[in-house]
Amino acid sequence: MRVLGFDPGTATTGYGVVEGKGSRLTHIAHGAITTPAGQHFATRLKTIYEESCRLIDEYQPDAIALEKLYFSRNVTTGIAVAQARGVIALACEQAGKPVGEYSPLEVKNAVVGYGKATKQQIQEMVKILLSLKERPRPDDAADAIALAICQIHAGRGIPR
Repeated sequence: MRVLGFDPGTATTGYGVVEGKGSRLTHIAHGAITTPAGQHFATRLKTIYEESCRLIDEYQPDAIALEKLYFSRNVTTGIAVAQARGVIALACEQAGKPVGEYSPLEVKNAVVGYGKATKQQIQEMVKILLSLKERPRPDDAADAIALAICQIHAGRGIPR
C-alpha cells in the first residue's frame, strides 16, 4: 500500500510518501509545499491545491492520510489550516483517492506507541522505521510521513 501523507498549513504543507508491504516500510519521498507570507490567501490555496494534485498524480498513492483539524488557542491559525486541508481534500476527491483522517494522538500512538510523544520522538522514530540517515526535514514533512505510516499501520480500508 502506498500512502501520501499531508500535514496541512497555509505557509508550509508537509508531504510524505511511504510504501508498506507487510511489516516493511519504504520511504519514497518527502518535502513541503510552501507559499510566501505576503501572498493573498486565495493564491496560496491555489498553489497548495495545484501542488497536491501534482503530487497525487506523480506518486499515485493508494490512499491519502490527513491530520484531523485540531486547535485550542489560535482560531485564526485553525481557520487557515482548515482552508489548506479543504483544498487538499478536494484534490484527493477529484483524483478518486480515499482519505484517512488521524488525530495527533492516533499518529503518536501508531508511530511511537505513546500518545504524549514529543515531535522529536516522532521524528526519530520515523527515521528509525524508514532506515533514514537523518530526521526528515522540514518538521512538517516529518509529520506528513508519520501520518502516512499511521495509515499503513491502521491496516484498514478507508471508507468513501
